[in-house]
Amino acid sequence: MDVEERADLGAARIAAAIGEPARARMLYALMDGRARTATELAVLADVGPPTASIHLRRLAADRLVTLAADGRHRYFRLAGEPVARVLEGLNVLAGAPPAFEPSTPHRLRIARSCYDHLAGTVAVALCDRFVATGWLRPLPRERGFAVTATGAPLFAALGIDLKRARQQRRRFAFPCMDWSERRPHIVGALGAALLETLQRKRWLARDDDSRALTITALGARELRARWDVR
Repeated sequence: MDVEERADLGAARIAAAIGEPARARMLYALMDGRARTATELAVLADVGPPTASIHLRRLAADRLVTLAADGRHRYFRLAGEPVARVLEGLNVLAGAPPAFEPSTPHRLRIARSCYDHLAGTVAVALCDRFVATGWLRPLPRERGFAVTATGAPLFAALGIDLKRARQQRRRFAFPCMDWSERRPHIVGALGAALLETLQRKRWLARDDDSRALTITALGARELRARWDVR
């Protein structure tokens, strides 16, 4: 079997793992970046605990989820940003989030977490504004974004530690197609730092059981005043 045939089989196996409805529910439940127990995922997937364990073993074997132990508790989370991007990409193809995503489509379209970065209308608008105002410069051939000399002190004033973001073992900043807007938002270490900062400032608030994000009254004022994002 040559390399191309092995790649095809690997892709088919991953597609089959994601395509099973209960496993898909589990994966999309983890799209907010939080870890959950097998019991919680069983409830969200609407299956019994033994069946959930079988599904989670399959997802772990295919490196779609990871397992972490904390005392007697075992927690599952997405295996990383690449998995979240695949799931978000499937939404781009479908034109909408899966029906079992725990929130209304409208709220998910406005602002949501996509693993560890911000997605939705607000995320796309911020990406557009950062480029238009010269904070970010798109690199050739869609290789990502570079922070400009103008943008560096402004990101720092916002509370984003660019040095820390650049030291991470991941790409710094690059575009990801947003399923609801069909235009890019920012992914990578900078995207994660942006979401963390907006939550820390209490401009955005997480839902308890959904990856939808609520724009607070303070956040609405600041987004409008700073970047004309409404």
